[in-house]
Amino acid sequence: MPEGFFNRLEQAPDVKVLVISVAARMAGMHPQTLRQYDRLGLVQPGRAAGGGRRYSARDVLLLQEIQRLSQQEGVNLAGIKRIIELEQVVAELQSRISELQMQLEAAHHRIAEYEAAIRASSYRRDLVPAQESALVVWRPRGQQN
Repeated sequence: MPEGFFNRLEQAPDVKVLVISVAARMAGMHPQTLRQYDRLGLVQPGRAAGGGRRYSARDVLLLQEIQRLSQQEGVNLAGIKRIIELEQVVAELQSRISELQMQLEAAHHRIAEYEAAIRASSYRRDLVPAQESALVVWRPRGQQN
């Protein structure tokens, strides 16, 4: 491998640049195993212009985790596929929670700014927000319908 190759892989772990033989060697597997995992949907390699599979550094880590679950934990491939799917759902949910937390913090910040602006203004203190609305018709005395 060229010098600095692994550093570039670490900086862009999702870039699919590894040919199947290199990815298999890095994962400690046979290339045929990677082909089978692709057919089963356990890992989704990219494709080169000629159709060859290309793997990323993240794919290699996933292959190593598949191997660990299979060999050390005794999980079958269907179970491993389900674990991978659930971990992806968890990651998506965690990302959504982070987005919502940022939106909530921004809303709290805006509320604090509004409250500070109200305190600093010549806001009439005798006006208070009403909890319920009511319509009152007022007619001056002497005007009846």
